Amino acid sequence: MTIEITPSTVNGQVQAPPSKSVAQRAIAIASIATGTSEIFHVGKSDDVQSAIKVCRALGADVEEKGEKLIIKGGIQTPSLPLNCGESGLGIRMFSAIAAILYEPVTLTGEGSLTERPMKMIEESLQAAGVQCETQNGLVPVVVKGPFKGGTVRIDGSASSQVLTGLLIAAPCALSPVTFHVSDLKSRPYVDITTGMIHDFGVVVENTDYEQFVVPAPQKYISKSYSVEGDWSGAAFFLVAGAIAGEVMVTNLNFQSKQADKAILTAIKNSGAELLVEQDRVSVKKSKLKAFRFDATHCPDLFPPLVVLAAACDGISQIRGVSRLRAKESDRATSLQQEFGKLGLYISLEGDNMLIKGNSLNGGKVFSHNDHRIAMACAVAGLTANKPVFIDKAEAVNKSYPEFFEDLKKITVKNEK
Repeated sequence: MTIEITPSTVNGQVQAPPSKSVAQRAIAIASIATGTSEIFHVGKSDDVQSAIKVCRALGADVEEKGEKLIIKGGIQTPSLPLNCGESGLGIRMFSAIAAILYEPVTLTGEGSLTERPMKMIEESLQAAGVQCETQNGLVPVVVKGPFKGGTVRIDGSASSQVLTGLLIAAPCALSPVTFHVSDLKSRPYVDITTGMIHDFGVVVENTDYEQFVVPAPQKYISKSYSVEGDWSGAAFFLVAGAIAGEVMVTNLNFQSKQADKAILTAIKNSGAELLVEQDRVSVKKSKLKAFRFDATHCPDLFPPLVVLAAACDGISQIRGVSRLRAKESDRATSLQQEFGKLGLYISLEGDNMLIKGNSLNGGKVFSHNDHRIAMACAVAGLTANKPVFIDKAEAVNKSYPEFFEDLKKITVKNEK
């Protein structure tokens, strides 16, 4: 579908959506835990729905009751391939979980996932002594356990998600596992994983993000778990307040391990007015200045940060471009192309992205079927001089199906 965003100011309050990243981990762990768990506030994103379908296919009993899932744990070899939808976390996580089974399991996906590299899954599982093959580095991924345990060496430079999957699966290995990890990126997401592993009753030891020791075999214990608000989705509305008016975002956890909580630092450094209180943040437009920000460990912030930088005086610099190449799209190129259509100059220099702030034009842009590109273009459209038309805007369903509805609630159209 095509969505039109007209030049507007914003004023109002939005509740941050549930974190799909946290929800997927909770659903997966509950599905291999002993007993029945309750997972609250999982949301309706496509990635979460894919995780539910995969766990059901693995034999877990998953009942949906409104915003709550009731999950009776216990998995077995599925009769059909596991379709992970377009979820990169999903296929990396469930490939490792499949390794605790003794028969071959095939995992596949749809859309952009069919083009994303799977070699890291193959290499990491093979390093763990698990049989794993891909189709020339792409899906399908075929995994055959058991996960025997022992010493495993992992390259963490491309993604932390493979390590997340292995850490979740490791307690179910036949013997203790020691992971030696080099150059680990997105460390906060590993903190989310290890924290949740502890919450479900399992021990894992982390030594400087270079060594993780998991005693095995252990058993996850069922529990009630509430999914916190998503800082990644909230970031777009916080930036909307910074460039186009005033916005309050609620349902945020300031003790969260989510990497994208760092959006507060960038907004503060840009000069916007920022007020933090309890579970909410208010951001108000002010005169904005160029900023520097290292997004190496929070690459999902690139899209909202580009929108923020466009409204700043001067040239802003965002570090971590190398982390953008294997997302739902090549986000570095996608941002450069689509914002270029709106008249924004973006330069890619090594691992740095340079954005020269200036007023934006209207026009037609393409989401590249990437939820974060769609959301970034929408927020950018608030300050454009003419309407912005976003093709394939339904990409937001991957993480934030209510995004455009929430944006409409706080939008006050500017009079001509």
